[in-house]
Amino acid sequence: MTYRLESRDKVTGRARYAGEYPVRDPAYLSAVQAHAGRGEVVSVDTGSARRLPGVLAVLSCENAPRLAEASSGELAVFQSRTVSYRGQFVAAVVAETLETAREAARLVRVEYASEQPDVLLRRDHPGLYKPEQVNAGIPTDTEMGDPEEAFAGSAVRVDVTYTTPAEHNNPMEPHTTTAEWNEDGSLTLYESTQGPSSHQRTLAQIFGLEKDQVRVVSTHVGGGFGSKGTPRPNSVLAAMAAREVGRPVKFAVPRRQMFATTGYRTPTIQRMRLGADPDGRLDVVMHDVVEQTSTVQEFAEQTAAPTRVMYRAPHRRTTHRVARLDVPTPSWMRAPGETPGMYALESAMDELAVAAGIDPVELRVRNDADREPESGLPFSSRNLVACLEEGADRFGWEGRDPAPRSRRAGRTLLGTGVAATTYPARRNPGRATARAEPDGTFTVRIAASDIGTGARTALALIAAETLKADLDRVRMEVGDSSFPAASVAGGSSGTASWGTAVVRACESLRGKLNGAVAGGRGGSSPHTENGSVPPEGIEASADTAAELRAEEEYARHGFGAHFVEAEVDMDTGEVRVPRMLGVFAVGRIINPVTARSQFIGGMTMGIGMALMEESVMDGEFGDYLNRDLAQYHVPSCADVRDIEAVWVEESDPHLNPMGSKGIGEIGIVGAAAAVGNAVAHACGVRVRDLPITPAKLLPHL
Repeated sequence: MTYRLESRDKVTGRARYAGEYPVRDPAYLSAVQAHAGRGEVVSVDTGSARRLPGVLAVLSCENAPRLAEASSGELAVFQSRTVSYRGQFVAAVVAETLETAREAARLVRVEYASEQPDVLLRRDHPGLYKPEQVNAGIPTDTEMGDPEEAFAGSAVRVDVTYTTPAEHNNPMEPHTTTAEWNEDGSLTLYESTQGPSSHQRTLAQIFGLEKDQVRVVSTHVGGGFGSKGTPRPNSVLAAMAAREVGRPVKFAVPRRQMFATTGYRTPTIQRMRLGADPDGRLDVVMHDVVEQTSTVQEFAEQTAAPTRVMYRAPHRRTTHRVARLDVPTPSWMRAPGETPGMYALESAMDELAVAAGIDPVELRVRNDADREPESGLPFSSRNLVACLEEGADRFGWEGRDPAPRSRRAGRTLLGTGVAATTYPARRNPGRATARAEPDGTFTVRIAASDIGTGARTALALIAAETLKADLDRVRMEVGDSSFPAASVAGGSSGTASWGTAVVRACESLRGKLNGAVAGGRGGSSPHTENGSVPPEGIEASADTAAELRAEEEYARHGFGAHFVEAEVDMDTGEVRVPRMLGVFAVGRIINPVTARSQFIGGMTMGIGMALMEESVMDGEFGDYLNRDLAQYHVPSCADVRDIEAVWVEESDPHLNPMGSKGIGEIGIVGAAAAVGNAVAHACGVRVRDLPITPAKLLPHL
């Protein structure tokens, strides 16, 4: 059991985040956001701002340098007069101090030719369309058999619609960039990012540079949850401003500005139709999703994708339809697609259990699948039933009275709920180097990003195990695009992807060292011909692209189950979660300490999704109304009481050299459904529109 290697650096303040790197004579940036929800910038009056002492530059569409076309329209900062949504960056001030920059930004006057924005998602929106594919390259629609006819003939049917609101990532560290142009024309970015390598490629393209002319450093990142998975406008803006003023520029996006400029989870409208025989065995599953994207670029979340994985049913259909609205572009938020999709599926399964008079755990066991239902591929491993049974035993599920309002303590109603969870076990290609140093230690490098997950520690453990060395002899270096290229910290693929590269690099190094020993004077330590590692060390590298292309075809997923106890106050409608248990089957656990933190973090976000998180759109003017942590509520310690995460032992030889599956996102998937199911059991009120607030419960109590 190993604690985080960087723990001491973090608690003593030695760990540097993006805004803390010392640079010579830095300037500071403050951005101006659009007040129009849709339209054009007519003029930008910067006179008052420029007259303020200490102001170095004011940038806008009227004077910004031209950038190369980017893959993301959100990164075309100040490249046109078009205003696509309220809150879009339309100007920026660079000044000697942050206070001056903020005051000057307040003095910038922007005139707009405004139009009425279209910002509210609805299931009958006239602009709904079918995207070519949804996030992660997943097919938009699937269909098997005759689902409509099968549903009409099913003995037990559930036809319900669930909605989830827009939700925003709120990492502790805001999106921050320190940009510095070097004398040779190269660019260094100290960046809050989940992917130094991809960030490097994108910024090089935008500024017309070779990839090696951009260096992205993100040694420590204060959380991301997906919102830092791709570059955001702050990176482009800081680099543009630094070039303009000829000095390093620091830009930390204020939290109130993050709600429009750093991504969010799309709201969804999901119709679920389940049909089953009298014993609860599914005949048909239909999952139809409506969600939103922006007019700037398309992002279509794969909300119905987990329904294709979970349960047997001969007749099936999943669809996604998207509306282009005058809103910021949605993006990744912890388990995009799976989180809202499994909320709908697992809530509907609970309603089916009630309709069929079958225990909710037993219903899921009866419909377990031995192959992936739609692709027909064999699972590399699937231990959903083991998780359900282990969780039921630990939680005390046996003897549960299925009747709502069957338990109470005074004026408090008590209920329990269950929901399954799943997440793909992905792996991406990458590179790593491993180096034997003359002093008997090892240095392993990869451009991975540890966003607080414990990746640095897990990779060091993997390296030490492969090198057959003590952990304190391994120095793990991550978070720098000058290291061998790595995939983004997203899709719960980090440890599996980076760990594979680290294993192969360390295996290659051991081969070189063993060869050196064989050619030298013997002994058990690494030797060369003269009996020691040379001063320059011995290094080996690995590239896993070919290995991944050759892997066998399996359906690779993690599975699990959430069990929740909920309390509902009959007088106020307030909901509390006194007890929550998660049981997971995710291959080999590399580090139990950080793994438990990841599971519990996801489960905690699931409680937030169920009970409080909601980004409220202003239908008249556009933009989200609750743009700070005083109004956008996330769970605090008082909301998370007895929460525990465990795992079942699972051996899966078809994953990667470590036998591990990703764990960063599976903890949130299904968690909101388990809370909602527990609330419904407690008080007999089924809330299908998240979050479950007192205002939605109280009229029915």
